Amino acid sequence: MPAINLTTVPARSGSPDSRPAVLVLPGGGYARQADHEAEPVAEWLAAEGIHAFVLRYRVAPDRHPAPLEDAKEAMLYIRSGEHGLAVDPDRVGVLGFSAGGHLAATLSTAAATGSTRLDVREAVPDLTVLCYPVVSCTEAVHQGSVDNLLGDAPSSDLLAALSADRQVSSDTPPAFLWHTADDAAVPVSHSLRYAGALLEAGVPAELHVFPHGRHGLGLAGGEPGAEQWPALCADWLGRAGWTFPSGPVPLAGAAAVSAG
Repeated sequence: MPAINLTTVPARSGSPDSRPAVLVLPGGGYARQADHEAEPVAEWLAAEGIHAFVLRYRVAPDRHPAPLEDAKEAMLYIRSGEHGLAVDPDRVGVLGFSAGGHLAATLSTAAATGSTRLDVREAVPDLTVLCYPVVSCTEAVHQGSVDNLLGDAPSSDLLAALSADRQVSSDTPPAFLWHTADDAAVPVSHSLRYAGALLEAGVPAELHVFPHGRHGLGLAGGEPGAEQWPALCADWLGRAGWTFPSGPVPLAGAAAVSAG
């Protein structure tokens, strides 16, 4: 086990074959981790036939790059097979909520930045799921997350480097995103910016915007509209060949955008 706080929830697929895995990053404004965005989400993924790993990454008073380094180490550990699960190293994704979504998007766009490790590319996920994510550190800023991650007076260069929408390239993994239109904490523009950047780069993206719902819904059970997201995401994962027992199907190249 690496020197990180990682909880494992094996896939309940009934298959001895290698299965996909997803790293789950709960939100909490880089001040804590929200429990309802952690193990319950891992249990949902396990029920879909996906090995899940919940990371309790470092938060304030620890600053950047501590959370990103934790996420990198977790991805390398998942792909290494040292945990004893039959994980397909070519199907390892990341799923993040709110500030955990920012960490997931940063991992997806800048995991190799500033590292000399030969295996650092293995820290980049194969696909990304972002749930009401913090994306930009320069536009419609969620100030609490930025303050906790970067401290006082970060440079404009650092703020830009950690704005994932500015770091998207054609090598960025495909993404599924969802948000609510009236999220009062992290505006929906964050998801719109990331999805738009992916499409501009020619990367597949699926975005669902639900009219109503507070920030921090997690699995959103009983929340009209937003409660659809786990099923929509499972369908997206199924089309990618990740859920059990679906066969591999390439992700489509066009965006699927849902409002309402």
